[in-house]
Amino acid sequence: MSSTTVHLVRHGEVHNPEGILYGRLPGYRLSERGEAMAQRLAEHFTSPADDGAPRPIALVVASPLERAQQTATPVAEALGLELGADERLIEAGNYFQGMTFGVGDGSLRHVRHWPRLWNPWRPSWGEAYREQVARMMGAVHDARAKAEGREAVLVSHQLPIWVTRLAAEKRPFIHDPRKRECSLASVTSLHFEGDRLARVSYAEPAKDLLPGAKQVPGA
Repeated sequence: MSSTTVHLVRHGEVHNPEGILYGRLPGYRLSERGEAMAQRLAEHFTSPADDGAPRPIALVVASPLERAQQTATPVAEALGLELGADERLIEAGNYFQGMTFGVGDGSLRHVRHWPRLWNPWRPSWGEAYREQVARMMGAVHDARAKAEGREAVLVSHQLPIWVTRLAAEKRPFIHDPRKRECSLASVTSLHFEGDRLARVSYAEPAKDLLPGAKQVPGA
């Protein structure tokens, strides 16, 4: 039975001084710190495995959004692989896209937006958690099949990665967004034995770059 690992990587920090919930909007690129995070990921995936051998990474695929493609590019180049794109890895759909999210000057000060918040289980403000997991796991299993016996790198976004991990670990979807273990440029790894998910691991190759990094929940 072959062992295959699919790494779900969150993109690096984005230049977003206005604090917009940018979602799927075009034009949001990595900040200077985000570019450094992408380079750190390239170093992480080209470092030797525990046995000293090169990591057997067979493919690198990313969400089509600019920040994900920018994060994946140094990784693919360092590995000498062609970078692919997969719509199934895209950010979650969100009603609040393009707005600032919060009470003060944010969208929550307007009563017209409140009905969007009535059901955190779905969630009522955007793409259903189960739909995100379904498309993400479709991409994961395709990558697992292509990289059988080796490793694959998929670059995506915080919420789709997090709910996929919750589903993999058979945990409920309801959660506090501030407590997601899915930092910028983090690596959530799904380890398969054959087609069976055996375990999940988590790493933060760019942890030392995180202090002071501005993070927008769900970005």
